[in-house]
Order: sequence, then C-alpha cells, then structure tokens
Amino acid sequence: MRRKANLTGLLFSAPFILGLLVFTLYPTGASLVYSFSDFNLFKPLAWVGLDNYKWIFQEKEVSKSILNTLYMVLLATPVSLIAGLLTAQLLNLKVKGQSIFRTFFYIPSIVPVIASSLVWMWVLNPKSGLINSLLDLAGLRGPNWLLDAAWTKPSLILMTAWGSGGVMIIFLAALQDVPRSLYESADIDGAGSVRKFFSITLPSISPIILFQLVMSLIVYFQYFAQAFMLASLTNSGADQTMAGPEKSLLFYAILLYREAFVDFRMGHASAMAWVLFIITALVTWLVFRSSKRWVTYGGD
Repeated sequence: MRRKANLTGLLFSAPFILGLLVFTLYPTGASLVYSFSDFNLFKPLAWVGLDNYKWIFQEKEVSKSILNTLYMVLLATPVSLIAGLLTAQLLNLKVKGQSIFRTFFYIPSIVPVIASSLVWMWVLNPKSGLINSLLDLAGLRGPNWLLDAAWTKPSLILMTAWGSGGVMIIFLAALQDVPRSLYESADIDGAGSVRKFFSITLPSISPIILFQLVMSLIVYFQYFAQAFMLASLTNSGADQTMAGPEKSLLFYAILLYREAFVDFRMGHASAMAWVLFIITALVTWLVFRSSKRWVTYGGD
C-alpha cells in the first residue's frame, strides 16, 4: 500500500521533476561546461579553459555594457520602487472610484513589451511626440529622447516608472496590512502625515521593501526587453549591433544575447551568464546582510 502511494506521488510529480531536469539543471550544467569551451553550435566543443572569462575582462564592449547596466540598476531600481510606493499610497486613500483608479494604474504593467515600446516610440518622438509637443506648448525645447545617447537611458527609466504597476500592487497589499491602531495612536500623539509615513508606514512594510528591492535588482541586472525593442525599432538597430546611439542601449544581457544567438559564440555567452549570476548573487547577499539594520518584522 505504501509502495503504491509512493509510486502515485512520483507519477504526479514526474512533470515537475522532468521539467526541472530538462529545462533547468541540464541547461545550467551545460552552460557551465560551455563557459570553459569554444562552442558555436556548428563545430565540436573544444576546451579553452579560462579564455572566455579573460575575454570578458578584456573586451571593451563588455565594459560598456556593464556601465550601462549599472546605470539602470542604480537609477531605475529606486525610481521603480519610489513610483510604485507613492502610487500605492495614493491608491490606498478612501476616495470615490478607488477601484477604477487602481485598474488604470495597474494596466500599463500588463501591456506587452512590443506594444508598450511602440507607444513610447511615438510618445518620445522628438518632432511629433506627446512629451515634446507638451514641452513646446510650455515654450521649452524637448530633447531627442531615443536618438541622443544622453537621453536613451532616461527614456527607459521613464518607461520603468510608467510600468511600475506590478510593484504598486504589492505595496498596496502591504499598506492595507499595516495595523490601523498604530495610526490612531499617532493621531492621539499629534503626529502629522509625513511623520506617520516615516515612523509607521515604512517600518511596517520594510519586509516588502526588501522583497521588492531584491526582485528589482535581479530584473535590472538582466535588463533586456525594452532596450532591445527600442534599439531594434530605431535606425541604430539595423546593423544588428543592438546598441543604440553611441552604444548607450548596449546592456549586458543584450551583449550576451548577441554573442549567443547572432555571433554564435556560446562560450563567451555562457561565461558572461555565469559572471552575471555571481554578481547578482553577491549583490543580493549584501542587500540581505544590510537588511538586519533597516528591516523590522512583526515580532521585532
């Protein structure tokens, strides 16, 4: 009877186990082997030792892609979190039509990347775009958003703030879980809205801030889709470099993709992937170490 129950359990878990082995563990192990090899899908694998990793530290485009990626990690992460938190704070107010406002603010986060990129191509058009048209009405000269290397990454950060609905919805759930008794006690003590926000709201939702911070860091270290689409839809993407004006859109994940699926240098791409994994894991560990100082839990 026990053997039959175990067999039944294995049969039900077989799809997950097979998926884990075929789509996770095998690709992970294969990429580790490829990272020490010269492999391009068209010729036998040849062992090259640490040559692929040496190439990462010597290639100028890798350095450029790392700087572009760090730009997004250091600026887009706080912008996304702040935009999501402030929006959630506003949508947590008891106003008429609250559910409608929440829907409108959440919708951008579920718009497909291709569709949103096309919309933003129009919004950021330097001649006929919505933003520059509004700036013209105010007597201001708008920048060449997607054609000027100085403005391409700020454009992506603007898109990030617009699509922060996923971050907002999690913060909104956290805000609704803050005990009302804490705010009532603060009101009795005469605390204002700003004081309550920094003394009650932020400490109460600090575990959620930690979660959102870690997830955002992982996302922006792997930043790819929006930059890839914008580089491909502009003239600079026609030469298959996927780099944008003055390589300002050449992010680490885009260079990794190019090495793997355009130039078919799987060894370089696999080594880049492992370096990215190590960097992301290290930064995540540092964030968790620092969280002991600023994250408070219910029993603390």
